[in-house]
Amino acid sequence: MNEPTRLRATPAASTDHGDDTRTAMSGATIRRAFLDHVFYTQGKLPGHASGNDLYQALAHTVRDRLVQRWISTAETYQSQPSRTVAYLSAEFLMGPHLGNNLVNLGIFDDARAAMASLDLDLDEILAQEVEPGLGNGGLGRLAACFMDSLASLEIPALGYGIRYEYGIFQQSIIDGMQVESTDTWLRNGNPWEIQRSEWAVQVRLGGHTEHYTDDRGHYRVRWVPAKTVHGVPFDSPILGYQVNTVNTLRLWRAEATEAFDFHTFNRGDYLGAVNKKVTSENLTKVLYPNDETQQGKELRLEQQYFFVACSLQDMLRLLSKQGLPVTSFHEKFAVQLNDTHPAIGIAELMRLLVDDHGVAWPEAWHVTRHAFAYTNHTLLPEALEQWPLELFGRILPRHLEIIYEINARFLDEVRIRFYGDESRLTRLSLINEHGQRNVRMANLACLGSHTINGVAELHSRLMREDVLKDVYEMWPDKFTNVTNGVTPRRWIALSNPRMTRLVTEAIGDGWIRDLDQIRALEPYADDAAFRERWYDVRRENKRDLAKLVRENTGVVIDPDSMFDVMVKRIHEYKRQHLAVLHIIALYHRIKSDPHADITPRTFLFGGKAAPGYHYAKLMIRFVTSVADVVNNDPQVRDRLKVVFLPNFNVTYGQRIYPAADLSEQISLAGKEASGTGNMKFAMNGAITIGTMDGANIELRDAIGADFFFPFGLNAAEVYALKAAGYRPATFYESNPELRAVIDLIQHGFFSKGDAAVFRPLFEGLLQHDPYMLLADFASYVHCQQDVSHAYGDRTRWQRMSILSSARSGRFSSDRAIREYADRIWRVEPVPVCLLHRASGQVQGAQQAGEGGFSERCGS
Repeated sequence: MNEPTRLRATPAASTDHGDDTRTAMSGATIRRAFLDHVFYTQGKLPGHASGNDLYQALAHTVRDRLVQRWISTAETYQSQPSRTVAYLSAEFLMGPHLGNNLVNLGIFDDARAAMASLDLDLDEILAQEVEPGLGNGGLGRLAACFMDSLASLEIPALGYGIRYEYGIFQQSIIDGMQVESTDTWLRNGNPWEIQRSEWAVQVRLGGHTEHYTDDRGHYRVRWVPAKTVHGVPFDSPILGYQVNTVNTLRLWRAEATEAFDFHTFNRGDYLGAVNKKVTSENLTKVLYPNDETQQGKELRLEQQYFFVACSLQDMLRLLSKQGLPVTSFHEKFAVQLNDTHPAIGIAELMRLLVDDHGVAWPEAWHVTRHAFAYTNHTLLPEALEQWPLELFGRILPRHLEIIYEINARFLDEVRIRFYGDESRLTRLSLINEHGQRNVRMANLACLGSHTINGVAELHSRLMREDVLKDVYEMWPDKFTNVTNGVTPRRWIALSNPRMTRLVTEAIGDGWIRDLDQIRALEPYADDAAFRERWYDVRRENKRDLAKLVRENTGVVIDPDSMFDVMVKRIHEYKRQHLAVLHIIALYHRIKSDPHADITPRTFLFGGKAAPGYHYAKLMIRFVTSVADVVNNDPQVRDRLKVVFLPNFNVTYGQRIYPAADLSEQISLAGKEASGTGNMKFAMNGAITIGTMDGANIELRDAIGADFFFPFGLNAAEVYALKAAGYRPATFYESNPELRAVIDLIQHGFFSKGDAAVFRPLFEGLLQHDPYMLLADFASYVHCQQDVSHAYGDRTRWQRMSILSSARSGRFSSDRAIREYADRIWRVEPVPVCLLHRASGQVQGAQQAGEGGFSERCGS
């Protein structure tokens, strides 16, 4: 729809329809407002509107319907002494906004009807939205789900992050290999954001510190920076589901304090005239710059400090606006660190309190430790951030001094608590003294937070027993678990409208707000007529996905085959290559016995490898090379198909999760913190094959052991085997099928005879195999046979599918947010009353009419 589109109508007359009707929710009003925006906002005659014009017009139409709620929410929070959640995250992978806002406003069908009345297809307009790629995977998607649930549960919250000009790269597959290109998500503008230049702040970097005594005899420190940049906030509304609450996602963009040097330009140095602008704006240019270089490391640290410094200054501004002292910061704000990326906020708040506001150190430390809480997202020690001391001190000299002071006082406590245990001092110190000295950000996050949580029960236990064992023994009361969750609004109601209609017809629509209610679907698993309708819904979803695959890859797949899906970030510990070994095993069986009983399967992979992660990129090439062979072999291509769908993102996820039959959750036990893809698949009726890792354990317990396909070593067995001296070659030597699979790879069968292509892969497996693929191979292949037998029994499979959805209520992000609110943040819901836009007075339920949910005000 990039060509001009002919509309049947002309823009509405400029008559003022009144405060309530201008943003009413009826199809007729939406239609009129949409035409107004085509004409007045996009500046187009309706007959010449492009696809983007139509999207922008509808987006502004919807945003208009959010603004009254947004302003009312801000006024409510300003007037009430409620505690506010400040969610600090380097990633917010929000996905497209338009469809989600239509669902949460409850006007999706009205919007579709309004567009249809103009001979327009709402789905085509939705497809015009460029997804904001401001995240890499689960971390950012979790943050997005949490923002949705915070608003839906009417909890005051601000999301703080970075407005990256270029998001996660666009992925293409060329000659079987990942090729990255720039993600220009802002190329057509962003209709959802509002720039708030009046709330810009200054952020200092580099330089040195000066120590002095003030006129009252107090010891003080002054930070003299080498450079200063502006942080400019851009606000996006986050609407809750059928409530008046619209919370704010505030993302910061870096700008130069002086964007253009007029005198330098007049001297003829045209590049020098804009140099400060260029270097300053580099701070928020790209999501996760490659940190293999020194410059990349510097930029990542500067990015992290930049958004945290902006956010904390903004919180202090809000505190001042309410007339509250800075020492009440922890009473007003519950600050959540989403992983270690924002952990520098602990040192920054200390700096702001002690240096800028003159608060005594003990009181400042009390405020800080009661304000912050820390979510740990990893069991991989290498993923716990550390910064070289020299680099850290050069960029943040004052913060290094503060960290030294925090550390000195802390280690005094440790010496007394664990008398004579010098090794514990070394492990707990905020400074890693081994080799290149580093600042340990996870240790800082733990020390400066009142609560530390893992994101699945197994993860939290292993965190206490291994990764953060010393911290746990110091402060056992700090630790808790909050298992992750995902929002049913986007991941069922928006993504899977066919299933949504079927479930709502059976049990009502209360489950969209409270996913526990979907349990009422259980009896329908034994209803033959319902099972058949469920099958029809799923088959239509599979047909849609098959069309998407054909359009994007050229591969034709059979909707009647089992859709075996693995979509997630490409990483060794997630073990996409184990799934490929299984594909090769099936291929080998067919080639060895053309009459072998193999259930037809389509294996669908998707995910991005970090640009500098060469092994992960080799894994993608492994998938695509096997696909080339399997898909072009006439003997197997009607029984096995392998597809790598490029550029997996939220938009594609909304098409993939509802169509999957089998969800692959096969990480090595003890390595995946939680996983959230497993939850999205289960909610949409996919059956899970998985290790006893992360949230898989809780998923199996919730759905039932008979409806989950487990395989492989558990975490205790993994540790035991490694301790005994894991020798992967033993499994290769003792398992003929595994040996045949590895030999095909070694001999270059999947690389056109070039054995060197995958040598790092097979040699790594035979010699090291850090994620123990060979140890789990036999169990995995055997379990996949059980999966095939189950899929062959249509009644059994559909029953399992219905029960997977019906028992997924625990994995709603609403449940997770309630647990955070009750046990960590100690915040209460604050219902929002709509304000009249002219007078600012509260609108009653009768006044709100069809334009809102104000009857919930005060509930």
